[in-house]
Amino acid sequence: MTQDRSKLIRMAGQMADFFRHQPDRPPAEAVAAHINDNWAPQMRRDFVEMIRQGAAADPVVRDAAAFVRVPAA
Repeated sequence: MTQDRSKLIRMAGQMADFFRHQPDRPPAEAVAAHINDNWAPQMRRDFVEMIRQGAAADPVVRDAAAFVRVPAA
């Protein structure tokens, strides 16, 4: 995993820390919505790929990956 790609997991973890304390929606869904709205397609592909390959991540981040829209390559 490259340094740049590992930043995606860290950023998603920061989102999880924030959304975990917001009562409006489940944190994994909120993290995924933020990723879907703000991350470039390649970032989303890389993020989901890393989670699928077993990257160490917060449980909310792991759950969020299921809601991330991954565009076709």
